[in-house]
Amino acid sequence: MMKKKKICLIHTGGTIGMTRSEDGYIPSPGYLRGLLDGIADLYVDGMPSFDLYELSPLLDSSNMAVNEWNMIGGRIAELYSEYDGFVILHGTDTMAYTASSLSFMLENLDKPVILTGSQIPLCEIRSDGRDNLITSIMIAAEGVVREVCLYFGGKLLRGNRATKMSADGLLAFASPNMHPLAEAGINIRYNQPIPIRRSGKFSFHPFSEVPIGVLKVFPGINFSLFDVVMTEKLRGVVLETFGAGNIPGEGNSLLPIIKAAFAAGAVITVCSQCPQGTVSLGAYAASSELVRAGAVSGFDMTTEAAVAKLYYLFSLGYDKEQIKRMMETDLRGELTRA
Repeated sequence: MMKKKKICLIHTGGTIGMTRSEDGYIPSPGYLRGLLDGIADLYVDGMPSFDLYELSPLLDSSNMAVNEWNMIGGRIAELYSEYDGFVILHGTDTMAYTASSLSFMLENLDKPVILTGSQIPLCEIRSDGRDNLITSIMIAAEGVVREVCLYFGGKLLRGNRATKMSADGLLAFASPNMHPLAEAGINIRYNQPIPIRRSGKFSFHPFSEVPIGVLKVFPGINFSLFDVVMTEKLRGVVLETFGAGNIPGEGNSLLPIIKAAFAAGAVITVCSQCPQGTVSLGAYAASSELVRAGAVSGFDMTTEAAVAKLYYLFSLGYDKEQIKRMMETDLRGELTRA
C-alpha cells in the first residue's frame, strides 16, 4: 500500500483565515483550525494528511517584511525532511513578494512550496479559499512541480514570476512573462516549465535587513526630490522605467542621482512598468545613459522578484560588481535573457 503523503500547512494570517470584527476582518489565533475541521473534503480518501502551523503573531500581509519571510523560510527548513510538501496560507497583497523571496532563500529546493490564499475569507459563504486550499494541498502532495509556486484561481504560477493583478477579482494573480506551471479544471493539467537549475543539497539563506528602494518613473517627475533618498546607505534600487527601459531625457536630472548612488555602492536594476515584455537597455537612446551610469537590466523580472533578488544577493555578502552580474543572471527561473 502506498504511503499517504504528508503536507505542512503554514498559516501566516491572510484573508483566507480571518474572522469578522467591529473593525473589519482580522487574523485570530486558533480560528483557522475550526474552519478547516468544517471542510469535509480535506479528510476524504485520496487527500493527503496535513499538520497546521500558525506563525505568531498572525499578520495582515501588508505587514509582511524581511523578518516574516525569514520566519516562513526558517520553518520550512526546520521541517523540510518531515513533509512531502508545504502550503503557505498568505494574504494576497504581498503574496508575490513572499513567493519571490522564498524562491531565492530556499536554495536547491526539491519539494513543492505553494503559497495560496483568498479574496473572500473561509468564514464567508462565497469564499474562494476553499478551492484554493484544497487544490494547493493536492498539488503539493503530487509533487510534480518542486519549486516555490503561487496557486490562485485555477492557475499554478512560478512564485518569482507572479504579480497581483486585481484587488477584488477572484483571478487575482498572473505571470505575464511565463505560462502557468499548471491549470486546474476538471483535471490538473501540468505544463512544461522553464527548468530551474539545482546543484547540491537543500539549504536556507535568510535575508539581512538591507536598505532597498523602488523608484517609479512618471511623466514630469522631479528627480531632485530623490536626492535625499539616494544616499550611501541605500544598497539597492529597483527603477521602474517606461517601456523597454526608457527614462525622461528632459534635463537628464536622474542620471547624476543614479551615478552618485552607484558610486556610493548601490546596485540599480532597471525593470519595466509594463507587466509584459522585457527591458532592453540601449535599444533606445533614452535608456543608453542608464547603462553608462552603471545600471543593470532586470530583463523581464517582476519588481517583486527584483527586490527579493537584491535582498538575497546582498545578504550573501557579494560585492557590488558580482551582484550586478548576478542580477542579470537567471538563478531561480525568475528571468529570461533577451
